[in-house]
Amino acid sequence: MKVVNSHGGGPFLVWTLAVQLVLCGRGVYTTDITKNCILQSESVSERKVLQRLEPLAHKNFTATTKNEDETYTYVFQLCGDAGATPGAGVVQIDSKTESKSKVIGMYTATQAIGGSDWVMLIYRDGEAYDEHCSKEKRKAMVMISCNRNVESGQLEVALEDRERKSDCFYLFEMDSSAVCPPLQSKLSAGSIILIIAICVLAVYLIGGFLYQRLIVGAKGMEQFPNYAFWSEFGNLTADGCDFVCRSRNREDASTYRGTTTEALEEEPEERDDNLLPM
Repeated sequence: MKVVNSHGGGPFLVWTLAVQLVLCGRGVYTTDITKNCILQSESVSERKVLQRLEPLAHKNFTATTKNEDETYTYVFQLCGDAGATPGAGVVQIDSKTESKSKVIGMYTATQAIGGSDWVMLIYRDGEAYDEHCSKEKRKAMVMISCNRNVESGQLEVALEDRERKSDCFYLFEMDSSAVCPPLQSKLSAGSIILIIAICVLAVYLIGGFLYQRLIVGAKGMEQFPNYAFWSEFGNLTADGCDFVCRSRNREDASTYRGTTTEALEEEPEERDDNLLPM
């Protein structure tokens, strides 16, 4: 086998191969990211809901709230370590103690609920409350709504409901085109066929015109593609229409106001000899 080596070809091939490997590796990694989420009750339907959120993978979404002297920053990540905290899907960071984050929900205890244009992602098993909500574990609920104008919108804190005895939660909201249903085509099959036919006809006419004018050098009506064929076709069509649609009998002799052809026949020439006196 003969190997062809060209100047500058080696580095180009190496860079091409490296880019392909990176893209392929990233595609596989992005496809498998939702598998990191551990569902509390494993089901095919919830896995399909998580797969809809694939475009949001490998991204940290942040939201900040201020209450008098307290400022909190919340970090959310899809099936990944939010704020670099292992196992945490949502964390809370106090501005006074930024070195320490509080886990609101774990992606190892996930629940996914989806509708036609929204997804509710629930992370459970966060750190327990100190005084509120009977000291139960925190829970984060992320409501992701359809918005075709943005791939991943801004994360917002909608509510922190902790003034109850049990089942308290943090509610977050954000928009994303990832949860939007696919657009349905409004064109029927007949419309699509008609559009294709018009496009083919346009290409035929324009391409044939340019060929006849620039290559063949035709002028006038001869520039029309296959002009002789279409002229003959038109004549044959007209003859066929005349034969089928006309009711006149072509074998009948022509008449004029009831006068027969016998009456129009030329009478025999009279001889002048009969007029001469004997």
